[in-house]
Amino acid sequence: MTIDELLADKTLKPKVKTETICNWIIDQSLPVDELIAFAEKQKDPAKATCIEALEYATKQNPNIADEIVLTFVTRTLTEKAPRIKWESAKVTGNIAHLFPDKLEKSITHLLDNTTHDGTVVRWSAAFALGEILKLKTLYNKHLLPAIEKICEKEEKTSIKKIYLDAIKKTHQ
Repeated sequence: MTIDELLADKTLKPKVKTETICNWIIDQSLPVDELIAFAEKQKDPAKATCIEALEYATKQNPNIADEIVLTFVTRTLTEKAPRIKWESAKVTGNIAHLFPDKLEKSITHLLDNTTHDGTVVRWSAAFALGEILKLKTLYNKHLLPAIEKICEKEEKTSIKKIYLDAIKKTHQ
């Protein structure tokens, strides 16, 4: 079965489709670069499903990600569809530790997403920025004060907590 056939199958629930693609990535029957090439040509719902599968896979095994993955999710952080933004942010959070010196663009886009109307987009941006902050890289010189300002404005306690936990871990 191809990704196209899987996504077109109306008998399968969305979660099953996502998990199937994730399993293909994990067992290496679907190379990550092929998934990205496919996703780049898709409409938002299919693209988001592909990124969500990538998120599941990188959560289980971050090492499947290479710079192509980082470049792709960094770019998709700027897309209009909220689901694409939040799945891309979660992938970024899962793999940031693999690319500690290549996160400048990701950080810029994630900071932009901290003011998004959607709670899930803001939560996901907080997750990714928190993971980046915990790496204790040179980015923290500018990232830490930016996150402290975001914390002051953020109204959702669940999102604030992610930032505060990350800040605390930078001081340990």
